[in-house]
Amino acid sequence: MKTLLLVAHAPSENTRRMAEAVLHGAGHPDIDAVQCRWVEPLQATPEDVLECDGIILGTTENLGYMSGALKDFFDRCYYPCLDKKQGLPCALYVRAGHDGTGTCRAVETICTGLRWHWIQPPLVCRGEWTVGFLQQCKTLGTTMAAGLDMGIY
Repeated sequence: MKTLLLVAHAPSENTRRMAEAVLHGAGHPDIDAVQCRWVEPLQATPEDVLECDGIILGTTENLGYMSGALKDFFDRCYYPCLDKKQGLPCALYVRAGHDGTGTCRAVETICTGLRWHWIQPPLVCRGEWTVGFLQQCKTLGTTMAAGLDMGIY
């Protein structure tokens, strides 16, 4: 059984729904050998990362940057995971009130330093809330879990 770790900051009802959509997508009935679990960034530990086979990061755009909670996660987990999780498949979704550019750049820079492997460009859910964001997050969860299940990542 492979483990997909979702490290997502969800300070609002809508961002919680986005994280749940990722989990729902990862739990697609055709995916047999992947379990997905969600850990809030402030509770996530290096051990969580060391034990996973893939990671999806979720954050809000805060002042053109990632959430402080996700930054705290990276501050605590970067060095303990640096040499041990190179090549880890990763993906990112951002709930952005503006364009998400700074947020994506910051997360991508850290993940590049970790030598993690992007499975796709970041999913940026921009502007006013729409329920379409939930389907996009669900698809992201399914894509990552299916790729792990099939051994693509």
